[in-house]
Amino acid sequence: MEQLNRRIEAYWDSRSENLSKTRRLELSGVDSDAWEAIFRRNLPVGRLKILDVGTGAGFFAAILSKMGHEVTGIDMSAKMLREAEKNLRKMNLAADFRKMNAQTLDFASETFDAVVTRNLTWTLPDVKAAYREWHRVLKRNGGILMNFDSDYGEKSFSACSRTKISAEMVSECDFIKDSLTISTKRRPFWDAGFLEGLNFASVTLDEDISGVVQRDSRCNYDSVPLFAVFATK
Repeated sequence: MEQLNRRIEAYWDSRSENLSKTRRLELSGVDSDAWEAIFRRNLPVGRLKILDVGTGAGFFAAILSKMGHEVTGIDMSAKMLREAEKNLRKMNLAADFRKMNAQTLDFASETFDAVVTRNLTWTLPDVKAAYREWHRVLKRNGGILMNFDSDYGEKSFSACSRTKISAEMVSECDFIKDSLTISTKRRPFWDAGFLEGLNFASVTLDEDISGVVQRDSRCNYDSVPLFAVFATK
């Protein structure tokens, strides 16, 4: 698993600069407003401590920081974290960015009011371990997990991706996907079932929110539906 983790990290390192450009486009357009509306509708009231897992270039961290929350963003890719720091600095926003494995968190139990993540779980070698960790660090009686991802398991990125990356990188992405157990699950129904088994107080899902948060034609989103899973502890 460690070798696969390193390969995944190297993949996202190589994607960091181009993905960061896309995230800046998102932050400047209508999709950023749509994401903020989702957060306002689903997060508890007040200034929250939020963990952004797989923060990438800092897209969620920027939105949530602008909303007034205290955000910690983690990622395995050092280059992604540098992009995140740069992007928030340009917006005069702040977040605490740390290099960390999403499957083994260096935080005490019940530290965060919310855990948010996007486009991450499809690329984790051990999603069950990650979900257990996210449940652990959430506060009791209302801590919320918000996971936004896609069911890439039966897809080929060469067929569904609209992102302008090399054929070599597309092949690497497919190799990583095909190496992961999560790719054999049908989602988000598997996710909802597993989270219910972790004794979350409630679990709800939306099979496709693409039409709400992927309206900006400049961003070249892929054709696989983006789902949402909300789990309250």
